[in-house]
Amino acid sequence: MRAALMVALLLALAAAGTATASEQDPTLPELERELICPTCHESLAVSNSPIADRMRSFIRARIAAGDTKSEIKSQLVDQFGESVLAAPPKRGFNLLAWLLPLAGIGLASAALALLARRWSRAREEPAHADPSGNGRAPLDPDLERRLDEELARFDA
Repeated sequence: MRAALMVALLLALAAAGTATASEQDPTLPELERELICPTCHESLAVSNSPIADRMRSFIRARIAAGDTKSEIKSQLVDQFGESVLAAPPKRGFNLLAWLLPLAGIGLASAALALLARRWSRAREEPAHADPSGNGRAPLDPDLERRLDEELARFDA
C-alpha cells in the first residue's frame, strides 16, 4: 500500500514538472492544439486561413522572445477574445462548462445505482413462496384438484 502511494506521488510530481516546463518553454504544436482560429473555428493545428497563419507567426515570434505559454495565450485572448481558446477558462460562468458534465455523470450514476437496487429487489423471492413450486405462490386447493384430475385423464 505504501509503495503504491509513493509511486502515485512520484508520478504526480513528474507530471507537475513537465507542466511547468511546458509553461516556461512552449512549443508551436502545443499551442496550436490549445487555440482555435477565430474565422473558421477549427483548431489552429488544422486551419489554413490567413488569420491562422498570422497567429502562428505571432506565436513563433513570442516563443523566440521567451514568452511563457500563458503570456502568449493572454495576448491572443486580448486581441481575439476568449473564443480563441480551445478549452474555456475555469472561472466565472465558463466554469459551468467544466462542472455540468461532471454533475450530469454523477446524477446519472446515482440514478442507475438506485434503479439497479430497485430491480434487484424486485427479482428477490417472496417469503411466502413455496420453493417446490418454482418460486411461485402455491395453487388454490380447488385448482390443484382440477389439475390433478385433468392430468389423470390424459395419463389413462
